[in-house]
Amino acid sequence: MAAIWVEHAMFYGDIHLTHDLNAATVGFHRYRPIPPPANYHHRLTGAAGEHTERFETLDRLLTAGRPTEPHYHLAFLAVAPTAQRRGLGTAMLAHHRTRLDRIDLPSWTDTTTAAHTLYTRHGYTPRPAITLPNGPTLQPMRRNPDQRGAVPTNAAHPADRRRQVLNS
Repeated sequence: MAAIWVEHAMFYGDIHLTHDLNAATVGFHRYRPIPPPANYHHRLTGAAGEHTERFETLDRLLTAGRPTEPHYHLAFLAVAPTAQRRGLGTAMLAHHRTRLDRIDLPSWTDTTTAAHTLYTRHGYTPRPAITLPNGPTLQPMRRNPDQRGAVPTNAAHPADRRRQVLNS
């Protein structure tokens, strides 16, 4: 299942990995609506088998709650079990936060209730929870950009911004 979304992020988002491949983020640039993955229903059926309908329900619920304004959708943050509790998730979120603050873009994610505390420490606020039929509760969360890290919208090039700071 994840392979479908990782491939889709190569076209409509980005993938970040730690140098040791123990942590990764997968996200989508939702400046405007993006199409579903290529041959999604066929591929979903192949990956989910008898659980396809449950994944289709999940897709509908997550899509219905997602913001319509431009934002970054952090779809996955994963840390290998042997590398957990060493700060890799925190480092990945800090990198993610810095990038989005620089371009003044809000972020959205859907997380388990167990990960709620980690995302809260990084400025995410909970939105109304989604309880899946016969499944877990997911916690949608939103993070607004920190204006202190934003690049002025009139900056033509990052080098111009450095010159402005150095000449101040």
